[in-house]
Amino acid sequence: MKGKFTLGVLTLMLSAGAMSAAQAYDGDWKRGRIYYRQVCTVCHTTELKKAIGPNERTQAEWAAFFKNDKHGKGKDTVKHFFSKQYRDSIKATNAAAAKFAAVPDNELLEDVKAFLNRSAKDGDAPAGCS
Repeated sequence: MKGKFTLGVLTLMLSAGAMSAAQAYDGDWKRGRIYYRQVCTVCHTTELKKAIGPNERTQAEWAAFFKNDKHGKGKDTVKHFFSKQYRDSIKATNAAAAKFAAVPDNELLEDVKAFLNRSAKDGDAPAGCS
């Protein structure tokens, strides 16, 4: 009887551990803000001559942007700009890309999403580019 109880408790503990490991990563909006402002905003300002502020879109519009995964009129995917490959290509001239070189792509993407949700037109703390 004691063996079955111990086995049951062990199984329950392993299941709880597996469930917590399987939970989605909760984005760090502060790290996302740094990346967005120092990578996204710098590039948009340089290439388009206009920064795109987080508060120029609603949370739903940002969600649709990431879901569509199209950037630059569909020439690139949004995910490309969060890839280690992309960060490696700009890290010589971009301190944030160098600083976050080892961050997993999906975490960095979730960090920026968290920042944009927080800073969107209808977010908790709408923010511009500065």
